[in-house]
Amino acid sequence: MSQFADRLLAVLRAPTAESFPALAAILVDEGFRRIEVTLSGAGGIDAIRSIRESAPDDVVVGAGSVTTVAQVHEASSAGASFVVSPHTDQAVVRAATALGLEVYPGAFTPTEVCAAWAAGVTAVKLFPAGRLGIGYLRDIRAPLPNIPLIPTGGIGLEDIGDWLDAGARAVGLGSVVQGDYHRTRDDAGLRARAALAVRNASR
Repeated sequence: MSQFADRLLAVLRAPTAESFPALAAILVDEGFRRIEVTLSGAGGIDAIRSIRESAPDDVVVGAGSVTTVAQVHEASSAGASFVVSPHTDQAVVRAATALGLEVYPGAFTPTEVCAAWAAGVTAVKLFPAGRLGIGYLRDIRAPLPNIPLIPTGGIGLEDIGDWLDAGARAVGLGSVVQGDYHRTRDDAGLRARAALAVRNASR
C-alpha cells in the first residue's frame, strides 16, 4: 500500500448503503485504499461484506458511526478491519480491540484525545475537524506529537495537503468526495473528485 493512498479515508454515508459497493469500486480504482462504511443508514453491514468480497486484498474496509458493542461484532463478522466512532466509548474500544480490529474513536479536545489514546486505540479521529481548522491540529500536535490523528468532517479537497503537512496521519473525506452519488450515480463526477483527492494527498 503506497504511503499517500493510506493517508486517505473515504467515509461513505447515505440514508441507505445501496450505492456503496459501486461507489467504493470507483474510489478504489482511483487510488483509495481505506474505505469506511458508516452504519448510520440502512444496509451498512451488507455493504461492508460486499465491498470486502469484491475489493483487492490491499483495500482495507471498516465500519463507521459505530456506537454499540453489537455493531462492532456485526462489522467484524462482515469482514471489517477497523471501526470508527464519533466519540470515545470504552466498551466499543474494548470489544474492537478484543477482535483484533483497528479503532479510531472521535475526540474534540486535548483531554478527549489523550483519554482516547490511553484506552489503547490505533488512532484518534479529530472531529469535527473543519470547524476546528488546521491551526487547531497544529496546536494539539505540538504537545502531543506521538498521537496519530485523523481529522474528519468539513475538509475540502484543496486542503488535503495542508492537513497532512500539519501532521495528520490521514484525512477522512465524506461528502466532499462522495457528493450526491447515492442519488445521481454520476460516475464521472465521482471519479474526478476521487482522482483530485489522491493527487492532493500525494503532493
